Amino acid sequence: MASHIVGYPRMGPKRELKFALESFWDKKSSAEDLQKVAADLRSSIWKQMADAGIKYIPSNTFSYYDQVLDTTSMLGAVPPRYGWNGGEIGFDTYFSMARGNASVPAMEMTKWFDTNYHFIVPELGPDVNLCYASHKAVDEYKEAKALGVNTVPVLIGPVSYLLLSKPAKGVEKTFSVLSLLPKILPIYKEVISELKAAGASWIQLDEPTLVLDLDSHQLQAFTAAYTDLESTLSGLNVLIETYFADLTAKAYETLIGLKGVTAYGLDLVRGTRTIDLIKSNFPNGKYLFAGVVDGRNIWANDLASSLSSLEELEAVVGKDNLVVSTSCSLLHTAVDLVNETKLDDEIKSWLAFAAQKVVEVNALAKALAGQKDEAFFSANAAAQASRKSSPRVTNEAVQKAAAALKGSDHRRATNVSARLDAQQKKLNLPILPTTTIGSFPQTVELRRVRREFKANKISEDDYIKAIKEEIKKVVDLQEELDIDVLVHGEPERNDMVEYFGEQLSGFAFTVNGWVQSYGSRCVKPPIIYGDVSRPKPMTVFWSSTAQSMTARPMKGMLTGPVTILNWSFVRNDQPRFETCYQIALAIKDEVEDLEKASINVIQIDEAALREGLPLRKSEHAFYLKWAVHSFRITNCGVQDTTQIHTHMCYSNFNDIIHSIIDMDADVITIENSRSDEKLLSVFREGVKYGAGIGPGVYDIHSPRIPSTEEIADRINKMLAVLETNILWVNPDCGLKTRKYPEVKPALNNMVAAAKLLRTQLASAK
Repeated sequence: MASHIVGYPRMGPKRELKFALESFWDKKSSAEDLQKVAADLRSSIWKQMADAGIKYIPSNTFSYYDQVLDTTSMLGAVPPRYGWNGGEIGFDTYFSMARGNASVPAMEMTKWFDTNYHFIVPELGPDVNLCYASHKAVDEYKEAKALGVNTVPVLIGPVSYLLLSKPAKGVEKTFSVLSLLPKILPIYKEVISELKAAGASWIQLDEPTLVLDLDSHQLQAFTAAYTDLESTLSGLNVLIETYFADLTAKAYETLIGLKGVTAYGLDLVRGTRTIDLIKSNFPNGKYLFAGVVDGRNIWANDLASSLSSLEELEAVVGKDNLVVSTSCSLLHTAVDLVNETKLDDEIKSWLAFAAQKVVEVNALAKALAGQKDEAFFSANAAAQASRKSSPRVTNEAVQKAAAALKGSDHRRATNVSARLDAQQKKLNLPILPTTTIGSFPQTVELRRVRREFKANKISEDDYIKAIKEEIKKVVDLQEELDIDVLVHGEPERNDMVEYFGEQLSGFAFTVNGWVQSYGSRCVKPPIIYGDVSRPKPMTVFWSSTAQSMTARPMKGMLTGPVTILNWSFVRNDQPRFETCYQIALAIKDEVEDLEKASINVIQIDEAALREGLPLRKSEHAFYLKWAVHSFRITNCGVQDTTQIHTHMCYSNFNDIIHSIIDMDADVITIENSRSDEKLLSVFREGVKYGAGIGPGVYDIHSPRIPSTEEIADRINKMLAVLETNILWVNPDCGLKTRKYPEVKPALNNMVAAAKLLRTQLASAK
């Protein structure tokens, strides 16, 4: 019985790739140094899977930044602004596309389906010139082969690549990216032919867009593409991999009808209904790569339950045609539980990270083949039972409070325009008020202070003194820049979710449970294993301290319940919405304590609200109802004069704008600059928005410093569709990952742009 892994984390068990990338970007190390770290990581991953007994080991799932950007490079689809003149794409062009450079901005970044990973969106048009410009897939296959590992090279499939792209700037929005299939397929043929010539016997083409709501024209593109590729694929075993959701009946029919395809990879964790499609119609003689081990969470697999599902499937597809696999790439989970020295043994026994999931996949494959490791299965059953019965998981008071929420929609009593009037009387802000999103740069020194405090190397008094000094520095800088609504900079916070989770019950934390978010940026999601409550105030001390340093309004900074949920590894033993309501009640307590401490502006970030949206439109309404309700629970008890802000990050908001309005926040700041102001098109199309709104005026994910004129131009575009009295001026996101030499001039230019426009608006009256 065979085993397969869809993909594996690239960062390394201790984030080796992150540090190598950042050192290279800072010009502290060479391209060769970076390539050496990358090669060592790849070889250790391949060896680890081979040693674990995995038969189908993937290659080309490693990336220096993003797998979609790798495909853009393979196709030579470089936007003209990067000045690429042909030849093999090197680091200069590659990283300019990813991060921007001194003269041109980066390509757009957006969420990868409903995960917290971000990909670089291809920009295409009818005149795009394509050529085979990155041989990475073939090079990595050969690299593994030279190490004695015959891998399955992985490519993003041609149709998914196009469906994930967007028309480039200046191209008609109605342009059909699928019309480029005849242009990209010849390059895919070149790559596939080279892989065959290099000795590959299998190839994996990831076509995850098959799980989306596709129309017949889009489904037809899959049929056309694989019919065209059939002769090139001949002689290879071809696996089409899908993940993250069920397939619709039509998408399933399209998939199993594709020409030249040997095997189908299906997510049977999130795609529970797909099993019925398999049972009703599975093509004779084809392979099923059954994704039964969850690639998106950290819970140990219930091996007994998975084995019984696999046995049912074996009866349908045949003993030799069933391959045990992960539900998706393990990119979305932490790397190795072995590196967790601080988790207690009970919780640790409930978990499996990527390295452990590889072992689970192999154990299931062996069990199906009649070589069941009884001791391994028994230990797993004991851990499953202990998790179900542990008193740490259940808190009756929390369950009761959450149950009592039913029957109210938790809206504030007064409408938003009356609240904004009351708030303006209290806050007395100018038109186009300026603010930032929350965090300020986290310097090496600041991280050292936090690390030493955690390791008990400095006293609590010394720690508080150092953090207060940092807050004072940030407050003084904002006053010097003449920003209107201040933040304390969040120097005490390691991460916007982990910081809160550490102070809430029902959460556990890892030391090295890092997961890639984009590029070199990693997050360390907390683990929600039990009922959630707030034992004591979490942020009041720091917000009050900061407010005492200035006469200007100081924002209290909280992370909202939906974002805490979507950016954590969530318990899988109760519906997600129940856990979300519990978190909302905890945040509600904090909001009310901040208000009592005279914090008049409170920001409750819901950066990740959009990313939790199910992939299927039919499931959107239910999710949005409980997600928006959870947000309203947090602030339904405050006075009209308390201004509630929220912030949302990278995502396409246009389809959920009515839910955003329904959140009933007083002010929303929202990502805008990197996505070509797509957001503003909603307002051009006549959506009426009466609350305060701050579409980001510059992209903080790039080191580039925008000019005053560029920012003023952006604000003018906003004023064309939004009322002057509701518009705020702010960056796209928090400034934590930037450096002060970038932040100071950028904020200076932002404030100058706001003042310039205030003057122009005043003289136009």
